[in-house]
Amino acid sequence: MVDRQQEFVLRTLEERDIRFVRLWFTDILGTLKSVSVAPAELESAFEEGIGFDGSAIEGFARVYESDMVAMPDPSSFQVFVPFEGGLHGESARMFCDIKMPDGSPSWADPRHVLRRALDRASEKGFSFYTHPRSSSI
Repeated sequence: MVDRQQEFVLRTLEERDIRFVRLWFTDILGTLKSVSVAPAELESAFEEGIGFDGSAIEGFARVYESDMVAMPDPSSFQVFVPFEGGLHGESARMFCDIKMPDGSPSWADPRHVLRRALDRASEKGFSFYTHPRSSSI
């Protein structure tokens, strides 16, 4: 079942003739990782996610439990405008939640870790404010 935000993403991809979508997530250390998909693959990605080998990502999984799934978050959709003189047309990106094959959240997904921290703070009556910060490590 496609929700309104997913419909918006799919319609925008078609209207703007976007050639590929980058599905972004970070490893446990905050390093950006990316998987690119064609727009035709995105509707099934919303339903089933995109499988990948988690053992290749720092802190995600051991070799014997390496299957993981990137679930695109349509609320994070953004179109990239090509830079002047660029060779390709427009592309887009979405951040992903990382799930286990059974659909449960991955304990190593930084987005899930943040949600758990926000929930714990809220349960104790705290408001929790955070923002991204680039590192010079």
